[in-house]
Amino acid sequence: MRKRKPKLRIIQPDPRYKDPMVTQFVNNMMLQGKKGTAFQIFYDAMDLMKERTDQDEHALWKKALNNAMPQVEVRSRRIGGATFQIPTEIPAKRKIAIGMKWLIKFARQRSGKGMAEKLAAELLAASKGEGAAVKRKEDTHRMAESNRAFAHFRV
Repeated sequence: MRKRKPKLRIIQPDPRYKDPMVTQFVNNMMLQGKKGTAFQIFYDAMDLMKERTDQDEHALWKKALNNAMPQVEVRSRRIGGATFQIPTEIPAKRKIAIGMKWLIKFARQRSGKGMAEKLAAELLAASKGEGAAVKRKEDTHRMAESNRAFAHFRV
């Protein structure tokens, strides 16, 4: 076990939107340390979103992220020889991290040409409350709701 929590790192804001959350998103999207490539893909996706909707792409991205962030999750806990799925509230930082990872994961799984195209499509779908990332959130919430009877086992 750790003796203390690790120090929180300060994430630098991105060059275009001056938002550290965008940098965090790009860091999650990055493969093999290619941060420049990840930023290029993200900005291309944002440009595609702007073309398709004529709305503020940064606001659309934030809305998509909010729609994909889960509020509760189920955790497995062994009690008296049986394993229960216990619904628990998620801390704010973890909500954001999970939402970002789901958006990126389901964008990669989409069919289409190029990651920028796929990411733009997934973000637009999520901002409308559709798409695989939002479906995953709803499934998680549904599972937590169905296991609400075990909430009293919470630690």
